[in-house]
Amino acid sequence: MDKSLHSMIVGTGVGIPNKILTNHDLEQIVDTTDEWIRTRTGIETRHIVEDGQATSDLCVEAAKNALDDAGLLVEQVDVIIVATISGDVGFPSAACFVQKKLGAVNAYAFDIAAACSGFIYGLDVADSIIAMQKAKTVLVIGGETLSRITDYTDRATCVLFGDGAGAAVLQPSDGNRGILATLLKSDGRLDHLLYMQGLGTKCPPSHQSVDAGAHFIRMAGKEVFKYAVTAMGEAAEQILKLANITVEEVDLLITHQANYRIIDATARRIEVPSEKVFINVNKYGNTSSASIPIALDEARKSGLLKEGQIAVFVAFGAGFTWGAAALRM
Repeated sequence: MDKSLHSMIVGTGVGIPNKILTNHDLEQIVDTTDEWIRTRTGIETRHIVEDGQATSDLCVEAAKNALDDAGLLVEQVDVIIVATISGDVGFPSAACFVQKKLGAVNAYAFDIAAACSGFIYGLDVADSIIAMQKAKTVLVIGGETLSRITDYTDRATCVLFGDGAGAAVLQPSDGNRGILATLLKSDGRLDHLLYMQGLGTKCPPSHQSVDAGAHFIRMAGKEVFKYAVTAMGEAAEQILKLANITVEEVDLLITHQANYRIIDATARRIEVPSEKVFINVNKYGNTSSASIPIALDEARKSGLLKEGQIAVFVAFGAGFTWGAAALRM
């Protein structure tokens, strides 16, 4: 095996629901205001699935768009990795549903449950698979339908989350472009700060669990914010060292789009100027594992991120999990 072999992103795509839920819409169903939401989160709208739409549907749309962007056929896909915490069903995996709907008969498929850090975890796994020469074409998808597990009576969390999917196609690097470094971290001791208790084996579905709202996202917002700012800042610093690049060489910082204040704090930690920080949390809200690939696709197709430029990704999510990646487009 050539240990110097690594992967590069050759195509990206998104799957975004058409339905939009605005802050003004939320004012009608929970005790909140547009001004309160924008001031504390930076979020103005979020996209929400229609009845009958599932996570795999969004992932398939994103995957098709990414393959088209890469100029590849679905038959060329060797591996499908879906990062999600809101799959279609308990099992099989969302990735298997995506495989079926795509008709990717030559691929194998599996999910990663690393919450908001899932896409970065997926990049790391895909890069390793390609480095070991066990696959040539890997689809990494972050997809969520968080609206299905959001409690719209909880004003602290319901304003945050949206639905969507983003995909990236990875292939072996041509030598000049590709993933420069990845960093993965977790701390399971803090699981109690951000979780969904219901539907697992510890809290199986029952009338009691449904009545208690155990199948909704629960979050200790202030504590999560504190840990997220620290962990993402440290990860951003560490990935620069691992990739052997300076902050001046970074052309675009794409963080998990959870909250404008967390994004700003991460950028300030490594002193990235605001014009090099990508933000679309205002349009989509927190889409968990989908937020970085959605942002990446927007940045590429709007011309903010061009071939040869360096991008840094940083994310933090439930688990807690966090991580970072640096790559040359």
